[in-house]
Amino acid sequence: MTTNPTANEGSVPVRSENDVVTSRQFVRKLAQQLGFSLVDQTKMVTAASELSRNVLVYGGGGDMEWKMHKDGLRTGLTLSFVDQGPGIPDVDLAMKDGWTTGGSLGKGLPGSKRLVNEFELVSVVGEGTRVTITRWK
Repeated sequence: MTTNPTANEGSVPVRSENDVVTSRQFVRKLAQQLGFSLVDQTKMVTAASELSRNVLVYGGGGDMEWKMHKDGLRTGLTLSFVDQGPGIPDVDLAMKDGWTTGGSLGKGLPGSKRLVNEFELVSVVGEGTRVTITRWK
């Protein structure tokens, strides 16, 4: 586990409600370090909160992996939310606003996608799910 915001990459465990809070706080620190605007910080923190909660609630816990990108032309932050849960049987359905298996509003996955520049969801039933998001400055 690397939770040092001065490193270029690492991971944060997401195994409890406290870890969801920690992941949000950590993403804010990373986004601030990269010089993201307050709006972009808020978008990444909101997406991280939703996806961390999904890892905990639907995946039974997992990790948030992170990587900062600084290459002179662009600055960005990539977050991957990984679990070994039951997987998502119908990814297309899961990406529709309002669809949920947990009694929520069904806004987490599609809402998170709208907050970032890049979004990838890979899920295998019986093996788990990985959602990767990137926001560029």
